[in-house]
Amino acid sequence: MTFDPHELLATTRHGILATIKANGLPQLSPVWQYYDRERGEILISTREGLVKTKNLRRDPRAAIEVDGPGGRSWATAEGTVTLTGPGTDPTGPEVDALVDYYRRGAGEHPDWDEYREVMVTDRRVLITIAVTKVYGADLG
Repeated sequence: MTFDPHELLATTRHGILATIKANGLPQLSPVWQYYDRERGEILISTREGLVKTKNLRRDPRAAIEVDGPGGRSWATAEGTVTLTGPGTDPTGPEVDALVDYYRRGAGEHPDWDEYREVMVTDRRVLITIAVTKVYGADLG
């Protein structure tokens, strides 16, 4: 069977997001991600004010790396980021985008009203990486 880095990205939820600090060095953050291969995008929920969010507002280039089971395979996706949020209205478009992210990655939430309130209170931001390149390897 041929290794497909897209498949590894689609089946792995935990990854390491790389953004670019003001001094040009990479900043790495563990994140939970959802890869939509059909749309060519990776979605990540984060909070406003964190280093990764500040970095992406200054420079929207990013990469994410995921490891396969046993650490013998890996996949990296690169692209340009769009940030949505934070929202101030639980029924606003910024929170709707986070609801869509949750549904696509995890399914239905037991209490959408509570989820929406938490997204506003936590000042959640949706990171959308428009994927331009995917690569990886299976060292199996």
